[in-house]
Amino acid sequence: MPQNIIPYGKQSIDQDDVEAVISTLKSDFLTQGPKIAEFEQVFSDYVDADYGIAVNNGTSALHLCALALGVKPGDKVVCPTITFAASANCIEYCGGEVIFCDIDPNTYLIDLNHVEQLFKEHENIKGIVSVDFAGRPVNLESLRKIADEYGAWIIQDSCHSPGGFFIDSSGLKQKCGNGYYADLAIFSFHPVKHIACGEGGMITTRNKALADKINLLRTHGITKDKKLFSYSSGFFQENQQAPLWYYEMQNLGYNYRLTDFQAALGISQLSKADKGIEKRTRIAKTYYEAFQNKKWIKGQSGYIEGHAYHLYVIEVEKRDELYLYLRENNIHCQIHYFPVHLMPYYFNKKSFNLISSQEYIKNCISIAMFPTLAEYDQNYLINRINHFYEK
Repeated sequence: MPQNIIPYGKQSIDQDDVEAVISTLKSDFLTQGPKIAEFEQVFSDYVDADYGIAVNNGTSALHLCALALGVKPGDKVVCPTITFAASANCIEYCGGEVIFCDIDPNTYLIDLNHVEQLFKEHENIKGIVSVDFAGRPVNLESLRKIADEYGAWIIQDSCHSPGGFFIDSSGLKQKCGNGYYADLAIFSFHPVKHIACGEGGMITTRNKALADKINLLRTHGITKDKKLFSYSSGFFQENQQAPLWYYEMQNLGYNYRLTDFQAALGISQLSKADKGIEKRTRIAKTYYEAFQNKKWIKGQSGYIEGHAYHLYVIEVEKRDELYLYLRENNIHCQIHYFPVHLMPYYFNKKSFNLISSQEYIKNCISIAMFPTLAEYDQNYLINRINHFYEK
């Protein structure tokens, strides 16, 4: 048995990361400084988007996207129920209504057939929150066709999938967050994610108007750009130039900013992102080969091109017994996710035909997936799982 607990996910901070943060802490800016713009640029380049807007966490990123897209009371938005609650909550923050969608039992991703069915059955659906669950990208080309048919927008929740991609019908690699098919995409920099900033998030897009709106909303709705001033207060005389200190609050915004030292850590982490994906993929291949012929495996994340492998999920018999057995052996797995539509807040709201999601939650368990997972620890985990079912 390993002396240390094997978690399902874990950050990796090296000396380069530490030095990047210390350097920024010694600089003139701890927040609202040059590291923010630098992080936004390198991250948007990484995912092949035109614009990146750094924020304080992934939940704020989702909220700002919903605000920028104009979600209001009476609007309905489709969201898969197998996701973290924030994917749905951002719609509720704006007074909208979430229509929960089922998952494809083979991919664990949003069921495109069910999405189309929901559009046919419900009026006033304005958009879709698409989730790249566990790191596997949704085929947004196919989802975009459905959205376009009904005049809907798409928010791509890519918190699990920086570095992930799918191949479109033209044979082109479409990176998660590049903005070709989704109006807006969001990422998280929570410690268990690919890029760890402690907390933090990013919004990416190719739409300048949306980027400008989000930039305004993340900082109290305030601008210092004189080209955008309205001078509507009457404080200045006609044609009078505003003084350098002047700023305007033009919308009801929020303080959703990231700090410079978090951005510095993000830049350093991003420089190692591809190596992290390579290690995650090798870990996934080992799991897939170890479990693919086991009778007690009902499904697993698999070994798939373009998968970013934030999580590795297996579906098993006697899941709860296995969970407890692994904890007894210093292996702390997790369950991702209890369906959002079954949470007390959402439970009394209507949900429709979520059969695959409710079957999935009976059997799913997320096992260790992080770049620093030692080969010995992975083999120990596999052996413990095999031993549980063989006995």
